[in-house]
Amino acid sequence: MATKITNRNFATEVLDSDKPVLLDFWADWCGPCNSIAPILDEIAAEHPEIKVGKVNIDEEDFLSKHFGVQNIPFLVCMKDGKIHKSSVGLQPKEDILKLLED
Repeated sequence: MATKITNRNFATEVLDSDKPVLLDFWADWCGPCNSIAPILDEIAAEHPEIKVGKVNIDEEDFLSKHFGVQNIPFLVCMKDGKIHKSSVGLQPKEDILKLLED
């Protein structure tokens, strides 16, 4: 299950995480975001070594601006508190998992 990421818990859940974090910037009204959600839930269930976090852009304006989100879904892989890779748009599971590779 994905963790809700907010400006309040961002440092604890993302920056201080001992696991890679896959952030999903999304919105309720976004069709592709709703399509990718089950894929992200699968990844969270199948890969306990990865933390999956969801950032609702309508609720977390500061984080959206900080990451320069212009289109959604916007996926960001964070490792050791730094941006490792990112992608925009609906992606198949295999491509999402590639974001987490070194």
